[in-house]
Amino acid sequence: MRRKLLIVPALLILFACSNKEFKITEPFQNDVKYIVLMHPTVFNLERFQFLTENDIFTLPDNYRAVGVYHQSASYDYNLSYEYIREKKLGNISMLGLTDELNETNIFSSNELSDVFRKIFENSEGIIFFGGPDIPPAIYGYPTSLLTIITDPHRHYMELSFLFQLLGGYQDETFEPLLEQKPEYRILGICLGMQTMNIATGGTMFQDIPTELYDIHTVEDVLAQPADEQHRNYQIHFRTDPDVFPYSFHRIRIEEGSIMETIAGSTDITPFIASSHHQALKKIGKGWKVNAWSMDNKVVEAIEHRKYPNVFGIQFHPEVIRLYEEEPLILTPGQTDGKSFFEAYPGGMGVDFHLGFWKYLGEIYNLDAGL
Repeated sequence: MRRKLLIVPALLILFACSNKEFKITEPFQNDVKYIVLMHPTVFNLERFQFLTENDIFTLPDNYRAVGVYHQSASYDYNLSYEYIREKKLGNISMLGLTDELNETNIFSSNELSDVFRKIFENSEGIIFFGGPDIPPAIYGYPTSLLTIITDPHRHYMELSFLFQLLGGYQDETFEPLLEQKPEYRILGICLGMQTMNIATGGTMFQDIPTELYDIHTVEDVLAQPADEQHRNYQIHFRTDPDVFPYSFHRIRIEEGSIMETIAGSTDITPFIASSHHQALKKIGKGWKVNAWSMDNKVVEAIEHRKYPNVFGIQFHPEVIRLYEEEPLILTPGQTDGKSFFEAYPGGMGVDFHLGFWKYLGEIYNLDAGL
């Protein structure tokens, strides 16, 4: 049964519709709780709505959602405002940030520090969603020809926010915000996990096939075992618009990890939906790896050693198509596609995905004194 969250607009909002702006400056309400959604595109808002309305990700009824973005980012967030208005959503509001950030002031106190603190103090957790490549200059690397930078201002803001939440090797004297609320919840999905790593002083492999497998063509990637393909390279051919842009491969879970709690055992190697070409290299401050690709080359999940509700995943459990009956087309012209539930039932993947969101819901339902 579908359930709509009883959520109304948050109160620190820069609202822009039809090129008209106004600002509401009242404090957050005391009788509700807030979850922050970074990069609130229509795509991400739809996923959040689907997961919560269908009780896959179950938040308490007194939660409200705030979408936070930087106004210099490449996405047109007016589309998100229009979506919220057209769908008559009372559960999501928007907060646009304007202060300038650049590569020189990300990992220090800056003009957005007070805003970051206010968001943190008035919320219970944050989700950082997927997205494009982070500029390698930020982590001290030259830019690969295979790295495509499309949204630097989004990266600057999200990197700076995560640094100030968690701290990092860049300045080990910096006191992270989570020292005030260690039970605060942070989830990073795909780019979100990569941002977590770089914000805390880690680095990246800029291209998995060329750097980890010494493979340089799409055809050679597709000839590899499924467990060594980290996105569906069939989409490079652009011959069938119905091809699902994710690949499915298994992950190996570490003992004593959050992923083991979710899966129930390290003997389970669930199939996950994967769509990325970069991977964690040097691990940032405070993290431990809790899941790997089956060949141990690609980090698939991390969790924080100090803050128990902070973790990142390289895969995509938020994809709506995973929870629907419609068959997934993985190769051009395929006629025998199966839904995720049909192809990977029970311990092969479905239980893990449902367990993931159940776990996340449980840590939001816990009375952690926040």
